Amino acid sequence: MITVEDWAEIRRLHRAEGVPIKEIARRLGVARNTVRAALASDRPPRYERARRGSVADSYEPQVRALLTQWPRMPCPVVAQRIDWPYSEGPLKKLLARIRPEYVGIDPVDRVSYQPGQITQCDLWFPETRIPVAAGQDRVLPVLVMALGFSRFLSATMIPSRQAGDILAGMWQLISQVGRVTKTLVWDRESAIGGTGRVSQPAAAFAGTLATRIQLAPPRDPEFKGLVERANGYLETSFLPGRAFRSPAEFNDQLGEWLALANMRTVRSLQARPADLLAADVAAMTVLPPIAPLVGLRHRIRLGRDYYVRIDACDYSVDPRVIGRFVDIVATATQVTVTCDGSPVAAHPRSWAKHVVITDPGHAAVAAAMRQALAHDRRAREAATRQHTDGHTVALRALPDYDALFGVDFTPIPDPLSEPKVSGQ
Repeated sequence: MITVEDWAEIRRLHRAEGVPIKEIARRLGVARNTVRAALASDRPPRYERARRGSVADSYEPQVRALLTQWPRMPCPVVAQRIDWPYSEGPLKKLLARIRPEYVGIDPVDRVSYQPGQITQCDLWFPETRIPVAAGQDRVLPVLVMALGFSRFLSATMIPSRQAGDILAGMWQLISQVGRVTKTLVWDRESAIGGTGRVSQPAAAFAGTLATRIQLAPPRDPEFKGLVERANGYLETSFLPGRAFRSPAEFNDQLGEWLALANMRTVRSLQARPADLLAADVAAMTVLPPIAPLVGLRHRIRLGRDYYVRIDACDYSVDPRVIGRFVDIVATATQVTVTCDGSPVAAHPRSWAKHVVITDPGHAAVAAAMRQALAHDRRAREAATRQHTDGHTVALRALPDYDALFGVDFTPIPDPLSEPKVSGQ
């Protein structure tokens, strides 16, 4: 095989200077057929080593039989099924070569977004446990939102993944930006679209903001790759080396970090999200004058146990409204209970589980109501009935009325039903 330099020289001598093939072969010391082959080839010569056999070649039919039924079977499982006696290296190369024939190839497009077009939303669950009460800590969700055009990130920790808390977090982050994009992308989060359709609270929220919620296809995290990468960025750049004493401290540190993160230069944009935010916001939809209904909301009839339950925690209510309907609204920081529009309870929201929060005023009112009821019962039991002239009404025993009307309720024994005595 000749070198690229000889190939180029042969073509130059023959085509540019008109040197005959025989003379070129004499000058370069190569065969005339080599010269002819060089002149016939439009590409420079390239050495290609012939493929040698692999120990995996004899196992290829068995591997293909397995991939026909289970295209995504992992390499260790394949090795176990075919009794693979060697290291996994040759088998991995074989699987990398033939597996695409069975699972197919899923190309990924480069997507560009217009200003104000889209926001991708997701819940991130950091592994760090956050103290929420004495002796109790939890892994709490963090709502993350990434703007498509500017890549601007915003996030906040929320108490739960219930619809009311998620929507309250979304409203908080959207309010900080000042406007809302035309589309909010979510995965199949149970409170947003777990059934494949946008849930009623989420649809009401989107309708109030004049936007729409688009659900990603099932099991397709690449559909919202921006926010998925943002979750990874938070996991590797924000979380390490930090400690938190409460959810409020977590959100404070997160807010400070996001201010710096949005000043970084995004390689795909060659710009900083904070610099592109103005163009993004200018194309968004203006927020409505009335805020959407967010937070956890319930309406119940207050029972004798004058407590209402929110997210596994019990909060006391004024016991004077026992038996009446009360409306409960819980935000991330406050729990408010009203009855016919009048407040009957207000407590700080607890992010712990199975905690009882009692207002001392409610407990005092309940104790006073129990004492008043007991006093009223004793008074009614001690009271005597009187005639109009003032003398006491005599209370007769019930047998007196039986004698008055000639009624005898004493049962007469039936002689036929008397028990027989043995030996008579």
